[in-house]
Amino acid sequence: MARLAIIDSGGANIASLQFAVQRLGIESDLTTDPASLKSASHVLLPGVGAAADCMSRLRSAGLVDTIRGLKQPMLGICVGMQLLFESSEEGDVACLGMLPGRVKRFDDRSRLPIPHMGWNQLEFSTRSPLLSDIASGDYVYFVHSFAAPVSELTLATTDYGERFAAVVQRGNIYGAQFHPERSAKVGAQLLKNFLQLT
Repeated sequence: MARLAIIDSGGANIASLQFAVQRLGIESDLTTDPASLKSASHVLLPGVGAAADCMSRLRSAGLVDTIRGLKQPMLGICVGMQLLFESSEEGDVACLGMLPGRVKRFDDRSRLPIPHMGWNQLEFSTRSPLLSDIASGDYVYFVHSFAAPVSELTLATTDYGERFAAVVQRGNIYGAQFHPERSAKVGAQLLKNFLQLT
């Protein structure tokens, strides 16, 4: 059985994320303890709010090097996914640098409301065990104003005036820009798939 650690990044979505994995029969350890993170079989990095604030909390907790050194499957969620990249325009902050690229704000010229908030579709770029039993065209729930670029690491994209990376992977590092804990059956399936990764 998975031994799941959730990094306590101060996000408002942490309780609902814990309930979501609990519904899958998995108990989680909400922690900032490096030893607990290293010994877990799977790690979630949630994030809500501004990238700079989240990075500041991780630095204050002394977790940056620990996170960078994790070898087990790790999934960044929403801002947690954005933190995996080299930097973000949001506060012009240096992030964890585990994935190449810079997170940028949506272009106002699209005339779409920012933040991008609500249900939108995934379009697969490539197949992955993380997306098992999820179909291209399925809807998931987003709340964000900044997004990562589409690259060779992108597993799925979403279009909101422009196409952005909705799901990414590099080795043991995964990211979901949407909120699986708020994405009904599709979100539950993604979390289940993640917890089955080895």
